[in-house]
Amino acid sequence: MFLKIFILFCFHRINVKHFLKLKELKELLEEKYYEYNNSSFIDYDPICIPHMFFRKENIEISSFLTAILAWGNRKSIINNSRKLMSLLDDDPIDFVINAREKDYMVLDSFCHRTFCGIDAVYFLRSLSNIYKIHGGLEQLFSDEFKLKGNVKDCLIRLRKVFFELEHPLRTEKHMADVRKGASAKRLNMFLRWMIRKDNKGVDFGLWLKIPSSALFIPLDIHSGNVARNLGLLKRRQNDWEAVEELTSALRCFDADDPVKYDFALFGMGVFEKNKHGHRDHIKNNS
Repeated sequence: MFLKIFILFCFHRINVKHFLKLKELKELLEEKYYEYNNSSFIDYDPICIPHMFFRKENIEISSFLTAILAWGNRKSIINNSRKLMSLLDDDPIDFVINAREKDYMVLDSFCHRTFCGIDAVYFLRSLSNIYKIHGGLEQLFSDEFKLKGNVKDCLIRLRKVFFELEHPLRTEKHMADVRKGASAKRLNMFLRWMIRKDNKGVDFGLWLKIPSSALFIPLDIHSGNVARNLGLLKRRQNDWEAVEELTSALRCFDADDPVKYDFALFGMGVFEKNKHGHRDHIKNNS
């Protein structure tokens, strides 16, 4: 379990005190991972939206759209995501594949913070293009991962394909650009939902061609602050460089599934703070 830590201890002369601290940190992360990674987590998290569905494509599309909306007050995120699903007649893939021009008008009044009807319309048009021309979200990611072997390249490819149609310039701000250093918190969260599978009932594990070991941590203000307090992250900005630094640190504790500790970091940052009266918001870190 502690093989990587032991290697660091032997070859880099980490002192015994530091070794024991790492061991205690591993135990803490594992404890909190098991505490928060269970079905009771679902009802209070945006992931409850895709859990409304059973068809693979509906889970994918609802997950993607919900993740994009995942900033601000958690209750508002969940309520507005449900509203968006309702506007799609609770059958996102049918809308994506079969919507006619007049059908998009139902989205005109939708609004979540700065994500407005004009953005919703383009997102659905782009998803239609992705499913009709590129084989769907899974195919888009899997093909790029097979070619490049890096999730960062998959995120770059997604953004390029997503905006290949004519679109409002304002809508680009709702899709993270990792080439410019964005943490891509919401997209990494979406990928965690799609790829991780540990039989705990939270993440779906629908996509089988990208391993959990390749995922990056969905870094936001909560998980970032906890990670810094624990000594896992030194970089002060919540950007892509910080994502890589923190994910690398977490791989020392579980190389096969580093982002499982997102449950621990986010849980300690949100739910345990709330016990002391802090407000429950998800920061928009792209």
